[in-house]
Amino acid sequence: MTTQGDTTAETRPAVKLTFMTLTAMVVGSMVGAGVFSLPRRFAEETGVAGALIAWTVAGTGMLMLAFVFQSLAVRRPDLDAGVYAYAKAGFGEYLGFFAAFGYWASACVGNVTYWVLIMSTIGAVWPALGDGDTLLAAVLSSIGLWGFFLLIRRGVKEAAAINRIVTVAKIVPILVFVVIALFYFDAGVFADNFGGADYAGSLFDQVRGTMLATVFVFLGVEGASVYSRHAKRRADVGRATVLGFLSVFAVFASVTIVSYGIMPMAEIAELRQPSMAGVLEAAVGPWGKVFISVGLIVSVLGAYLAWTLMAAEVLFVAAKDDDMPRFLKRSTAADVPEPALVMTTLLSQIVLIVTLFSDDAFNFALDLTSALTLIPFLLAAAFALKIGIRPDDRTVGGRGSGRELTVAAVATLYSAFLLYAAGLKFVLVSFIIYAPATFLFVKARREQGKKLFSPAEIVICAVSVAGAVLGVVALAAGWITL
Repeated sequence: MTTQGDTTAETRPAVKLTFMTLTAMVVGSMVGAGVFSLPRRFAEETGVAGALIAWTVAGTGMLMLAFVFQSLAVRRPDLDAGVYAYAKAGFGEYLGFFAAFGYWASACVGNVTYWVLIMSTIGAVWPALGDGDTLLAAVLSSIGLWGFFLLIRRGVKEAAAINRIVTVAKIVPILVFVVIALFYFDAGVFADNFGGADYAGSLFDQVRGTMLATVFVFLGVEGASVYSRHAKRRADVGRATVLGFLSVFAVFASVTIVSYGIMPMAEIAELRQPSMAGVLEAAVGPWGKVFISVGLIVSVLGAYLAWTLMAAEVLFVAAKDDDMPRFLKRSTAADVPEPALVMTTLLSQIVLIVTLFSDDAFNFALDLTSALTLIPFLLAAAFALKIGIRPDDRTVGGRGSGRELTVAAVATLYSAFLLYAAGLKFVLVSFIIYAPATFLFVKARREQGKKLFSPAEIVICAVSVAGAVLGVVALAAGWITL
């Protein structure tokens, strides 16, 4: 195996992916741990009415984000790695770095949810694994984590092909769940669950409580955009994004709503994760739980593969643009950014250890994943709005149409609302992760012989450090808990 430096890494042709493979990357990235946890996550917060409103809000907002990524792929074809590149082009190198690091960190934390849920699933028959948060579960998860590192290290094209096959395999049990749930659907139970009268707080509060869950299950909508340098045709990036989103949205909303017709929502809220298995067990008996559990393991391993690929890709492209230390731009002869892959696996390992000290390992990792992604999403949407109003000399098509401006504005507002919905706890914990990453930015700037910070960037750095300090104090004082 050989390792290349700056010149070879930048000139070697990238592996090219077809439209269907890019679509499978989007679907494979989105369909993972989240869908199997949806019945309980929603039942803990709201009834049918709130769920319908939540999916309408989330579906509209995320569709606007999908359209944003579709539009940017065409209007700024010079930009690769999607989320990170758009933030940098629109708002400078430091915020671009933050977007790259935040998106990468969210992928790493999200990967931990997959292992926690797998261990929780097996824990139903092997109590030593608990809810995926015991020491034994962490050890077994670590073995799996590094096993996938070795697989992906073999080559991007091979791993992407595996993901395409797994995507088809994991959709089947989810669709079977929806069909069976419709067959056993009880209109009376559904009607009793409609109003969500058992929940304190307004309907708005109930809907807000579901927002981080919807963000998590929709993460991956930008998957084709992140992998744009591998697309055979640039137009395929946007088409794959929208097709993948619409397909997955229909499945996710269906899984949530039909569950309310099987069991009282108070009982759904008490199910162990994966709650979809408990719902199907209530409908058809023990075989339903086994069926969903096997489907979950296939689904989660496929999503883990896709997310690890995308995470390493973001670090690699950021390093090629000199916004990460240069050691991260090295790749192997098989087009695998190995140092970036090592860092991705290491951060997932660290977060996996942290979950041992969490009261609810799965929900903590899920919500933190969502919160870390919100700033990159907000910056990408704001960039689309910016070039729509005042295009730069690299923007294809000039000033944006009324439709494009509306889409970008709605996507920006939706992303800002999600930050509000996340709440102070996860914003502060995000700062704890973001702030130390500035050392990587400083290292990269020194390697380039550039000035470390502009005046505006000093302010942004100060805010992030202050937020991190406040977060650490809040954790130490018990004001917030993991």
